[in-house]
Amino acid sequence: MTAKTVPNSIDATLTLLGEAGYVADRSLATVLFLAMRMGRPIFLEGEAGVGKTEIAKVLAQALGRKLIRLQCYEGLDIAAAVYEWNYGAQMIAIRLAEAEGEGDKARIEHDVFSEKFLIKRPLLQALEPDAAGPPVLLIDELDRTDEAFEAFLLEVLADFQVTVPELGTVKADKPPIVVITSNRTREVHDALKRRCLYHWLGYPNAERELKILRGRIPGIGKKLSEQVVGFVQALRKEDLFKSPGVAETLDWAGALTELDAVALDPATVSDTLGALLKYQDDIAKIDGGKVKALLEDVKADLRAAE
Repeated sequence: MTAKTVPNSIDATLTLLGEAGYVADRSLATVLFLAMRMGRPIFLEGEAGVGKTEIAKVLAQALGRKLIRLQCYEGLDIAAAVYEWNYGAQMIAIRLAEAEGEGDKARIEHDVFSEKFLIKRPLLQALEPDAAGPPVLLIDELDRTDEAFEAFLLEVLADFQVTVPELGTVKADKPPIVVITSNRTREVHDALKRRCLYHWLGYPNAERELKILRGRIPGIGKKLSEQVVGFVQALRKEDLFKSPGVAETLDWAGALTELDAVALDPATVSDTLGALLKYQDDIAKIDGGKVKALLEDVKADLRAAE
């Protein structure tokens, strides 16, 4: 894919996202435009499944840039996020040097701590120059890490550089486009948020969700797509442990099209709730009479809107 320059306006950002299949509202496009133009990371918070991760993927695709993803988890450390040495290869090199009679320990040490033995992890990879332009660095689900890693990340985001003691400092010629996501399972420290432009990504309204659905599943029928979106929107008003996100809407619609459904009925909804809700307590709360009542309300609203 041919690399593109970053958009020069909010409208151009909306167009760029739309051409890549992402239906964004203007507030999101504004934050993305500013983050790219100012060289600032963007910090996206929101419920799981609303499309935070997808934004980084779409930006990389639309701009023709490399996507580098750091998936966060509890216990993530520098060796997994930044770099580590290939100790096995280093030991072999040392053994070979000794076998060949090499006695200069300083030279051996210099050789084994050269770049060819360095295993570059996502944060270090993101600082390297690329012919297509600075990559898109996705730091996904930062809230899963601990505060120690978050503190280390502050240094990286401040100067876009990393120090490898044996080699020196690696600094990006041009900063990568950084997208940080959080599902808000814990609060991320204000010091990190201050280095970013912040945006809360909520559930889309019915109109935007319908556009997303029809864009991702173009073969879905008009009636079914409207009923699916209406039912999901109604579910989000219920007291559930985990409301369905856009990802679940798409999964459910995909499952219904595989079943050749043309419209929703209580039996079909009940049989496929597992594609939409991911907790048994939520399924038990909705299944049965509640499904029928919600579906009747959705169909009545759609008839009234015609």
